[in-house]
Amino acid sequence: MRTDVTHFRCAVEDGIATIALDRPERKNPLTFDSYAELRDWFRDLAYDDEVKAVIFAPNGGNFSSGGDVHDIIGPLTKMSMKELLTFTRMTGDLVKAMIGCGKPVVAAVDGICAGAGAIIAMAADLRVATPEAKVAFLFNRVGLAGCDMGACAILPRIIGQGRAAELLYLGRSMGAEEGLAWGFWNRVVPAADLMDAAGDLAGRIAAGPGFANMMTKTMLAQEWSMTIDQAIEAEAQAQAICMQGQDFRRAYEAFVAKEKPVFQGD
Repeated sequence: MRTDVTHFRCAVEDGIATIALDRPERKNPLTFDSYAELRDWFRDLAYDDEVKAVIFAPNGGNFSSGGDVHDIIGPLTKMSMKELLTFTRMTGDLVKAMIGCGKPVVAAVDGICAGAGAIIAMAADLRVATPEAKVAFLFNRVGLAGCDMGACAILPRIIGQGRAAELLYLGRSMGAEEGLAWGFWNRVVPAADLMDAAGDLAGRIAAGPGFANMMTKTMLAQEWSMTIDQAIEAEAQAQAICMQGQDFRRAYEAFVAKEKPVFQGD
């Protein structure tokens, strides 16, 4: 997997890619360039067999403050409608790339997680936070609609329609304990334990059947727009495909031998 990135940090070890925005002195805002590079990186990830899971980490005590006020917000106020639509489609493409990358993503969130940063956390498969994590879908507070980068479709599926509406209409911060109670966070841990907790989740995923995990992620996304009958049929087909894989055979043989299976992702 490509780690020679310019606008964010990236390292790969033991099948886990750890990435983080790299402007800690400004709470890691996103720029036009970092949006585009993250989008392209997640798109490429779909074709990479080395990486089994991703941790999107904080940097310097914060996750991300969202779009940079000077590098993004200012220039947007001077753009034409065509240019604005190009930008909003590009930011949405980052979420689509995260969903379509085929690898489970764990967001490890500390401190500020606002605007597009909150969207990135939302688009992850699993979310771990510190007590200091503050999530704000603050688009409303800057005069924009809450329907940004898929928020009105994805957030209600995580925390429910009424709770999502409250956050999107008011743009207020959601504290860690509130987010845990609402189901946004999978767990809240002390700051010193954040990366260990995220690494534990990512490591357990990476040690699992990679192809099957890809299929699970694919179906979690695709079944949003299916009827129950369509979903059951789609899962029947997906599971039949997985049953042809070598990891399924390895699991059976390990069970018979009373051993723990070692999956290889095929």
